[in-house]
Amino acid sequence: MTTKEVKRKLVAILSADVKGYSRLMGEDEKGTVRTLNTYKEVITSLIQHYHGRVVDASGDNVLAEFGSVVNAVECAVGIQKELKTRNAELPENRKMEFRIGVNLGDVIEDGEQILGDGVNIAARIESLADGGGICISGTAYDQVENKLELGYEYLGPQTVKNIAKPVRVYRVLRESGTFAPAEIIEQRIQFCTTSDGIRLAYSTVGEGPPLVKVANWLSHLEFFWVSPVMRHWGRELSKHNLFVMYDGRGTGLSDWEVESISPETWVHDLETVVDSIGLNRFILLGISQGGPTAIAYTVCHPEKVSHLILYGAYARGWAKMELPQDRIEELQTLAKLTEIGWGRDNPAYRQIFTSMFVPEATTEQMHSFNDLQRMSTSPQLAAKFWIEFGNVDVLDLLPRVKVPTLVLHSRHDAIISFEFGRQIAASIPGARFVSLESKNHILLENEPAWLQFVAEVRRFLGVEGNPSGSGPEI
Repeated sequence: MTTKEVKRKLVAILSADVKGYSRLMGEDEKGTVRTLNTYKEVITSLIQHYHGRVVDASGDNVLAEFGSVVNAVECAVGIQKELKTRNAELPENRKMEFRIGVNLGDVIEDGEQILGDGVNIAARIESLADGGGICISGTAYDQVENKLELGYEYLGPQTVKNIAKPVRVYRVLRESGTFAPAEIIEQRIQFCTTSDGIRLAYSTVGEGPPLVKVANWLSHLEFFWVSPVMRHWGRELSKHNLFVMYDGRGTGLSDWEVESISPETWVHDLETVVDSIGLNRFILLGISQGGPTAIAYTVCHPEKVSHLILYGAYARGWAKMELPQDRIEELQTLAKLTEIGWGRDNPAYRQIFTSMFVPEATTEQMHSFNDLQRMSTSPQLAAKFWIEFGNVDVLDLLPRVKVPTLVLHSRHDAIISFEFGRQIAASIPGARFVSLESKNHILLENEPAWLQFVAEVRRFLGVEGNPSGSGPEI
């Protein structure tokens, strides 16, 4: 007689259930099941997003395993934050709050299931959490203590059912705002059509002097406001202004079936959006490859642009420079790599892109950036964009820019050289240049360079001490 080998492994376990589930079912069975199914879909999606696996999701319970404790705790925080946002829209007596426990422990593999004290401890400490809260074991805490920007309260050793020894338990603090619901931005999305028949999606948010952001290849109007890489840009830019942004052809909510993509069509897209809204005078913001489009538009329509802001921009693409042949081949190879790896959930590809765009990003921000790639455009169009970025050339237009201009650039930008920003500022009459101490091409919310960017833009637009702002009118 042979004994079946027991397979064991060390994993992070997340256990969640609904607080007061029986009461909710007793008051409104159908409504509770409907909300529960929706919330479990959200939870499952977030577990997958943080590289976990749902082991069981029967009744009001969810059990998941992760290869990383950091990912498990980040996922728990993401779940509670998202559900708090959704609960804000429900009557007080219909809010559905989950309790979550996270443990790092040894488990037994039984097919697709996991068993053992590691799972039991996660379930027991989950019961110690408040509705909408998270408790983690001491073994989990030891792994995440200095890796996440969270606060913890030590609840001491807890005696839990069917576990021989007391378990150290920590509560993840909510007072720091970790679980604050995501700010709900009510943007108005509309569509317009270019002269060559391309439907473009654009949105408006806020009040005040209009500020138009030129489209980028990383663009999706809806995802922009929830992405931890981009959402702080929208919040700041709409604080004192009517903030206008749009998805360019081939990106986001605009048409992806396009025949022509070129620097000329990008200017035409901007003209179409501005004319559709009926803007007579506005602030124009060009970020990255949106910079040369903003420059070309400003020279063509100087009467419409009151202020020009350029961040991380360039005036001449790589195909227009006299580069060595090996450098040209390297950039062409990157275009091919873009087509192969764009948006793939593969560490090798992701590391290449994230290390260039946001090298100082957190794990959550890296995941979001990867999602943004997939949602923005197709791999084929992304590669085509990369080639066309190389064909940009507005260098001769720079001396013809006659509006107040602010040029900002990250000193250690790996995507667009700092020297390109200096070149633009030196060639535009009267332009002001600001150097930002950052390695990121997209400034992240918690870095000092972002605060400097905000301060410089506010000063340039004259909104300091004037909540309503000042400047152009529609």
